[in-house]
Amino acid sequence: MSLPRPPQPAKLVLGLFMNQQQLVLPVTDRLIQLFGALDMVSPWFDFCFTDYYESEMGAPLYRRMLVFAALIQQNDLADIKQKTNTIEGLYAPGGKRSVNIDPGYLLRERFVLATGKNFAHRVYIGRDIYADLTLIYRNGAFQTLEWTYPDYADPRMRDFLALVRKKYIIDLKRDNS
Repeated sequence: MSLPRPPQPAKLVLGLFMNQQQLVLPVTDRLIQLFGALDMVSPWFDFCFTDYYESEMGAPLYRRMLVFAALIQQNDLADIKQKTNTIEGLYAPGGKRSVNIDPGYLLRERFVLATGKNFAHRVYIGRDIYADLTLIYRNGAFQTLEWTYPDYADPRMRDFLALVRKKYIIDLKRDNS
């Protein structure tokens, strides 16, 4: 019989995807108001492996990752996605988003994103939100899965998330002492 144990807290990671880089400051300020201080910020990633968002947001598209200092409970992900959807709506003139926010969390063993879209590999977590297992950590690095979004499969993104993982492990040790 497996005995239930409380899950580890997770590192909150939000991906911002936008055409207008100047939006990063006001959007980041709103996110800090909701989720607290930032711990890490990625460089601008100028890769985009899909044109899915271009009709709505324009091109070129840029991605920046925000990592928050406070650890979260894994079961908060659906609520976090609802909050980031609200922020996206604030930056959607005429119903077209200017920013896409991908909330997720990182643990030692995996990276999970929240989405409103169901699919075979996604698990419903409440509030009309699904969890997408995006990357797994194995053999000393984040590994892709057959459904991993190309932006998250890119080695530059996986290298950044490996740095986040190192910081997360330090945070866990600090919080447990």
